[in-house]
Amino acid sequence: MKFNDVELGNWKDCDINTDSLWLISERDKHGKHSNHYHGNFIPQIPYQLIKRYTKKNETVLDLFLGSGTTLFECENLDRNLIGFDINNNAIDSVKHKMVDVNNIKFDIQNSDVSSDNFDIKMMQSLDKLQINNVQFLIMHPPYLDIVKFTDKKEDLSHIANLPQFIQKFQLVVINGLKYLEKNRYFAVVIGDVYKQGEIKPLPFYIMDMIKRNFKVKLKGIVIKNVEGNRGKLGQNSIWRYRALSSDYFIFKHEYILIFKKEF
Repeated sequence: MKFNDVELGNWKDCDINTDSLWLISERDKHGKHSNHYHGNFIPQIPYQLIKRYTKKNETVLDLFLGSGTTLFECENLDRNLIGFDINNNAIDSVKHKMVDVNNIKFDIQNSDVSSDNFDIKMMQSLDKLQINNVQFLIMHPPYLDIVKFTDKKEDLSHIANLPQFIQKFQLVVINGLKYLEKNRYFAVVIGDVYKQGEIKPLPFYIMDMIKRNFKVKLKGIVIKNVEGNRGKLGQNSIWRYRALSSDYFIFKHEYILIFKKEF
C-alpha cells in the first residue's frame, strides 16, 4: 500500500530525510511559525513526517497541538488535521491564526487526551471532517514536569513520577491509536530529562511501553540535534560552566520514534 506521494522516478529530487540522524541548523521561521511557545518542536519535524507517511488530502491527528506547528505544516502540505490540547490559550491562539484558511479541513479542540471523554470530542471532529479515521498520528508530550503548560491537575506536565507519567501516557496512546488506520504510522517526539541527579531516558520508557502493550512495529529511531532551546537562549556559556563543574552532559538531542500500527 502506497502511503505517500513520493515519486520514485524523481527520487533524487526528493527532500525527505531517510537518515536516522537529523542535523538541522536552525528552525524554519516562515509563515505562521514562531518560537514563543515553550516546548514547541521545529516545523521541519512534522514536515518530514507528514511528507513521508501521508498523501495529500489525508488527515493527521495531533494529540498535543501546542502552538500549532503540525497544523501549519498540514496547511502548507495540503493535509487535513484534527488536533487537541489541554491548554485553552494555545487552542485560542492557533484558531486565531487559522482564520480564513480554506485549502484544508481541520478541527481543533481543548481536551485532556488521556480521559474517557476524549472519544466524544474525537467523534465530533471526525463528523465535522466527514471521515472515519486518520492516516497519521503525531504525539509530542511534555517531558515529565520540566515545563508546566497549565494549572490543570490532569495535565501530563504536572506528573513528576516516571511510572505514573508512563501509565497516563499509555491512555493517550490508546485513545489515539483507536482512530489510526491499520498499517499506517505514528510518531512520538520526546527527549530525556535530568531529575534526582541522573538521566531519565524517557524515550526508552515510552518505546518499551508501546512495544509491550500494542501490536506495532518500531520502524525508526531518529536522533535530532537540539539547537537554540528557548529555555537556554543566550545561556550557552552558563550551561557549559555548570556542566564542567559537575558530572553531567548538556542535552543536545531528542528522539523521534516511528511506529507502524498492525491492528
